[in-house]
Amino acid sequence: MGLDQLRSIIEALPTEPAWGPPTTTETTLNGVPYAPYSKGDKLGRMADWTSEGKDHQQVYGAGTSSLFAVQAAEDESTFSVVDNTRTSTRPRGFGRGGGTIFRGRGGARGNLAQQRGGGRGGTFQRAGVGRGGTDTQSGGRGGGGGQGGAAGGRGGRGGRRFGWKDYDKPQRNRDASIAVRPEWQLLEEIDFARLGRLNLDISETGEELDSYGFLYAYDRAWDRQPGTKPAEKRLGALERAAYNITTSSDPVVQEYAEENAATVFATDNILSVLMCAPRSVYSWDLILERRGNKLFIDKREGSALDMVTVNENAADAPLELSEGNKDSINAPGALTLEATHVNNVFPLVCVTESGPAKRDMPHEHPFYNPEVESDPPASKAYRYKRFDLSGENSDTPLHMIVRTELDATTKNPVSGDSQTVTIHALNEFDHKAQGSGGALDWRTKLAGQRGAVVATEMKNNSSKLARWTTQSLLAGADLMKLGFISRVTPRDTNHHVVLGVLGYKPREFAAQMNLNVGNGWGIVRSIVDMVMSHKDKTTEGGEDGAQKKKENQKYVLVKDPNKQLLRLYEVPMSTFEETEDGEGGEVDGKAESGDEE
Repeated sequence: MGLDQLRSIIEALPTEPAWGPPTTTETTLNGVPYAPYSKGDKLGRMADWTSEGKDHQQVYGAGTSSLFAVQAAEDESTFSVVDNTRTSTRPRGFGRGGGTIFRGRGGARGNLAQQRGGGRGGTFQRAGVGRGGTDTQSGGRGGGGGQGGAAGGRGGRGGRRFGWKDYDKPQRNRDASIAVRPEWQLLEEIDFARLGRLNLDISETGEELDSYGFLYAYDRAWDRQPGTKPAEKRLGALERAAYNITTSSDPVVQEYAEENAATVFATDNILSVLMCAPRSVYSWDLILERRGNKLFIDKREGSALDMVTVNENAADAPLELSEGNKDSINAPGALTLEATHVNNVFPLVCVTESGPAKRDMPHEHPFYNPEVESDPPASKAYRYKRFDLSGENSDTPLHMIVRTELDATTKNPVSGDSQTVTIHALNEFDHKAQGSGGALDWRTKLAGQRGAVVATEMKNNSSKLARWTTQSLLAGADLMKLGFISRVTPRDTNHHVVLGVLGYKPREFAAQMNLNVGNGWGIVRSIVDMVMSHKDKTTEGGEDGAQKKKENQKYVLVKDPNKQLLRLYEVPMSTFEETEDGEGGEVDGKAESGDEE
């Protein structure tokens, strides 16, 4: 090759630093469009024959964007955004389709298959009984039931999926038990989380100071097999004089206060509300009146504390009429009146007033006046007990006197010893209606599935049962009788039938429903310390303008109707005091229910 030829080849070489075809911005080649690319781009696959395309058919053109995908370089492997949390690819639940874990009464036939992983897209449910609703693991809405519940897989005829038709359910706005006035001063807000951590170990039996009244013998004919035809009895009505006197109006408590027998005074009905406050849902209020160095815990006239709620703790509690409930007899107000009436009548019919089994207390009935009352008094005994709230690490003694109540007496069938009894009633309105909380049909399930019926009531009426158990423990009762009362027909609220009665030892029943009495005493001690340690208000008095202590102070403790919160207010001493015109504090004005016809 000559020098001339070599020189021509060198001159023909491009002067640019890169080599190869020149880069162009044109998007067509002989009129045919093509995707422009850079020399540094990595070409993708022209066709991928390794993927399983039979099961996952792609839409035409869906994969064209990945043909020229740029893979990340090595220097970009260390780059990360702010949110670098990993997303778990492990499916939730069990089985091929995942799902949600449910507990409670679920399906009947499909549970075993779902526990083993069967059922596509189904839900895993604990083995249960019946066809009722289910309760979610988080304790949320699980109610729904019947055969139409949307249980997963092919099995599981009861229950429904979490959140089904509940995603757009509005938040309930309940009314407060009392209207807060502008002159009330807010002192403290206490959430239930703080109350749940409190604890005070004291002697639960207390010291019995004295007893008043009398007790009739409990009729053991009610202790037949619950749910069977021989155990069913119509609930009648008896005219008896019963009393529910507040603390400061009790003449016996006033005598103890004058004798300086204790610092704090209350009744078991009022104290149980405070001790079981974390379980409550509906609003309530208490009056705490400080007189010098003594504190009286009272209730208002016509307070909600005298009423018995129904399914207060249910996941889908009964709706108010203002919330779209068209069934007026199953509204919360109507159910409360019905339950209160049943609980007032049932203890009267469970005792035998004739015979020598009557047990008289050392003192007569403190509230009954035969010159004023035309009806005979009901079987009731009042035990006044003193509890030491000082605690182990407290240097200042603090005692509390509580008036407790008992309903009947009975004999131990083994030893023959006399035992005291408290009597309460659970009422069934309609297990298919809204607000039933997935309850079973008592007429068909009480005999064979007694445990499931009681467990459902513990869930739907946790606050009510906890209060009854606390009252039985405070009174030192040996037995607590629970009557299961249902309507004769679901639409008849005036006639009831007793399906059966179950008896429990209060301490064992408290353990079954996870009731911590020490936590209740801790709540009481904290509220008492909060009120007693509040600084005394001073008012100007005298000619020299000297400051004079105001010994008497009044406080109101209110449960928030929509939050798990307690609020403590300081109110004027004239609050709730009735005037000549009958204008006093705000009262709910709930009427008493009628008798059984």
